[in-house]
Amino acid sequence: MSIVTVQLGQCGNQIGFEVFDALFRDSHCSQGLCSKRDNEAYQASCRERFFREEENGVPVARAVLVDMEPKVINQTLSKAAQSGRWNYGQHTSFCQKQGSGNNWAYGYSVHGPKHEESIMNLIQTEVEKCDSLSGFFIIMSMAGGTGSGLGAFVTQKLQDQYSSSLKMNQIIWPYGTGEVIVQNYNSILTLSHLYRSSDALLIHENDAVHKICAKRMNIKQISFRDLNQVLAHQLGSVFQPTYSEDSSFHYRRNPLGDLMEHLVPHPEFKMLGVRNIPQMSAASLAYSAFTWAGLLKHLRQMLISSAKMEEGINWQVRPPLTGLPPIGKASAHKEHHFNTSLANLVVLRGREVHSADVEGFKDPALYTSWLEPVDAFSVWKTQRAFDKYEKSAALVSNSQLLVKPLDMIVGKVWNMFSSKAFIHQYTKFGMEEEDFLDSFALLEQVVASYGSLGP
Repeated sequence: MSIVTVQLGQCGNQIGFEVFDALFRDSHCSQGLCSKRDNEAYQASCRERFFREEENGVPVARAVLVDMEPKVINQTLSKAAQSGRWNYGQHTSFCQKQGSGNNWAYGYSVHGPKHEESIMNLIQTEVEKCDSLSGFFIIMSMAGGTGSGLGAFVTQKLQDQYSSSLKMNQIIWPYGTGEVIVQNYNSILTLSHLYRSSDALLIHENDAVHKICAKRMNIKQISFRDLNQVLAHQLGSVFQPTYSEDSSFHYRRNPLGDLMEHLVPHPEFKMLGVRNIPQMSAASLAYSAFTWAGLLKHLRQMLISSAKMEEGINWQVRPPLTGLPPIGKASAHKEHHFNTSLANLVVLRGREVHSADVEGFKDPALYTSWLEPVDAFSVWKTQRAFDKYEKSAALVSNSQLLVKPLDMIVGKVWNMFSSKAFIHQYTKFGMEEEDFLDSFALLEQVVASYGSLGP
């Protein structure tokens, strides 16, 4: 089954390019460490999900590109064409001459209704080229105007028009220090609207990805492309093909559906986070060796201690004993907080994958009490290596990981809203103060719901 990707705004289009490039490079990598037959099946499954064939034989991304300014889309189309490996289709992009000025309301209330027909027609055309549609993967930012405002609008229209198809939004959480003055307004409006129309929100925090670039990839001058390539690697490690539940020779055909089934058991809980190990520079990789026991030990501790990467894991955090608070729970130090999960998916790729022991992720103490571990944990595997790593593991988690940053951003917006700061920039495009209050109420309920997962 195929996934149609919708790339929105500067951020969404730049990340989208890196994702498709990473998927294609990996699927055609000669170091897959598997048989020719298995590699061909892997390539075919990747192609069905993310690419379609044109007459000239060059794979074409199943994607629609949207931005309100032409520069980034033109650059993205050009880079894909120049790669010589794959391309975007003709007539799959939409752009205008005027951006959204980092204003969520302008993207949602002005650009959205004005260009709805053109954008939805492009998406429909791409959907019609799929033999079988798994759903939509929508890549966007929370902080700007086009990605956030128009992205929320398009997601809502996808829900209206394709209500039976799954929709996952991959959204970029802005830097805590601030990219634009109204980013927190844009963020809470984006999150609250997506919570109503999307099936799952796969969230990456810019601060966390930046640290991975600095500490794990050893990059000195970090660019947005560096960040986007780390994101693309993490997304590829989740969405590239894995074996179906009942076969070591056939790849699962409905990745979005399988992922949602495993990770989103209740519509109140839609926030997903991704961790991936190992991630390191090519120079470091050449002198590194990995065991499944070591990788999974680190990944499990990253989960329960809310660590975003291997470096700096707090090994003092332990699961709670039955009837007792978790070790470190009473501490005032945030790093001692135990991260309770609703559901987890571990994706294992590489040599000797069937020998990997994932029993540590089945511990009932890791999960909320109202869901059995057998329902809360899943593992996907393939012996085909990913992106030149002999062994690699990814974790997609529906847990309390994002409660603290969400609570902080809601608090900041409340302070701004109470003083009426910048409200006029939104009300002049048709928004009312009640719209903000509705967003606050919804997200405060999300914070409370995730907070209730823990012991």
